[in-house]
Amino acid sequence: MDTVHLPTLTDELLATAREASSGRAGRSTRSGRALSLRQTVLALTEGNGMDDHSANGEGTLHVLVGRVRLRWGSASVELAAGDLVDIPDETHAVDALTDAVLLLTIAVR
Repeated sequence: MDTVHLPTLTDELLATAREASSGRAGRSTRSGRALSLRQTVLALTEGNGMDDHSANGEGTLHVLVGRVRLRWGSASVELAAGDLVDIPDETHAVDALTDAVLLLTIAVR
């Protein structure tokens, strides 16, 4: 069983995102075709994000560090460190309001 220390991974990914031209970095902590539950830690620098996209299953977004805006349709919600929310089952986007790190969990259909 592998253990992931989220504070260390958070620091590593934020450092990588700050150096990346996209302002993003990520690492899957649980992935693979044989797994239906998948998790990825994503770091986004302020002003960057993830454009409109759809998820392939039910999901949650847990803000570990910083603040983000989750947008879908004409709705949006601002989230801060410690917030956990269901991801809408429609096209959505995420904007980093500050440097932020997110734990994305998806139960693949």
